[in-house]
Amino acid sequence: MTLQTPTPFPPPQPPQEQVTFDRKELGALTRLYGQFVSAGEWRDYGISFLREAAVFSVFRRFAESPLYRIEKRPKLRDKQGLYAVVGMDGYILRRGNDLGQVLRVLEKKLIRAVE
Repeated sequence: MTLQTPTPFPPPQPPQEQVTFDRKELGALTRLYGQFVSAGEWRDYGISFLREAAVFSVFRRFAESPLYRIEKRPKLRDKQGLYAVVGMDGYILRRGNDLGQVLRVLEKKLIRAVE
């Protein structure tokens, strides 16, 4: 009978940093989402927390590609702005360091003329 030495567990890896939205940012995003849901424009959303970005995506229907993506990229804070609203076609509609100002590009779409 031979004895085998136990193999040690691999050393613990440092946790991967993720970019997230804080409570205030999520409050602003869900408030805007609720306004569009009540207007019948949006029906679903998705949130992704990645290593380089946090993304809030809104959908007209569940199985479609997102209408808009609101992205938070901390590496672009000093260059182009922390937040960006990206359209369905990939074009950046607005970019800046203030989330409220960036979301105004979407709030303009909510205003309609009433007959």
